[in-house]
Amino acid sequence: MAVTAAMVKDLREKTGAGMMDAKKALTETDGDMEAAIDWLRTKGLAKAAKKSDRTAAEGLVAVEVEGGKGVAVEVNSETDFVGKNSEFQSMVAGIAKVALGVSDVEALKAADMGGKPVSEVLTDKIATIGENMSLRRMAAVEGDQVVSYVHNAAAPGMGKIGVLVALKGSNEEFGKQVAMHVAAADPRPAALNESELDPAIVDKERTVQMDIARESGKPEAVIEKMIEGRMKKFLAEITLLNQAFVMNPDVTVAQAAKEAGVEIVGFVRLEVGEGIEKKQEDFAAEVAKAAQG
Repeated sequence: MAVTAAMVKDLREKTGAGMMDAKKALTETDGDMEAAIDWLRTKGLAKAAKKSDRTAAEGLVAVEVEGGKGVAVEVNSETDFVGKNSEFQSMVAGIAKVALGVSDVEALKAADMGGKPVSEVLTDKIATIGENMSLRRMAAVEGDQVVSYVHNAAAPGMGKIGVLVALKGSNEEFGKQVAMHVAAADPRPAALNESELDPAIVDKERTVQMDIARESGKPEAVIEKMIEGRMKKFLAEITLLNQAFVMNPDVTVAQAAKEAGVEIVGFVRLEVGEGIEKKQEDFAAEVAKAAQG
């Protein structure tokens, strides 16, 4: 794959690497962005190993809790302006209520909402508001108590980030603190604990750390010890129960839960547009094109 200036610029923004290093990384990995990031990390050239997902879609995440079940849904729109529209907000709130009775997003699209499938309600709203929209995803948790939190709320129960925390036992105040932790934590928790973590995430990080360690030229026996420590630190950073609790960094989230008399059994964090690549418009090019007629 040919390496373009735009690809080099993108990689530099994501890693903080120099221009020539970014170009070499892309050349070495045949233009694979994720592989290029790992290559830079291996060579110690990536100044920022963590990168946040680039957000393209606008819209809202809504949360709804009933009894011991909580759901979060993401409905996207083309512009942030629509997210502030009361008609759009009312529809999103209604979809979240319907989501309490289904198990996944496909079932939600087919579920009844005021006599019509949710998908049809969405289509009608597209015609009314005049902007494309989509019901992208939903997630649910269950426990003795489910606590919700919305960050950057646009209306009650909906905003840019929606979090649910499921507890065994009951402690509303603590549950809210954990939900706020999940919303703000850096890095974001990828799973509740190590057993629920995607093995692919662990394998990828181990491979990267092995390559970094081998660059040092140390013996394999020493490298194994180095990797053991680094992976332990990595797992603590990305699993919720092992993270330092934002309200009291001297204890982990799991320790804080024990002190609060509850057990955290699940969580959900949805952020509007995360993981959707944003199309970057070249404004200068557009103006030049318009000037040329």
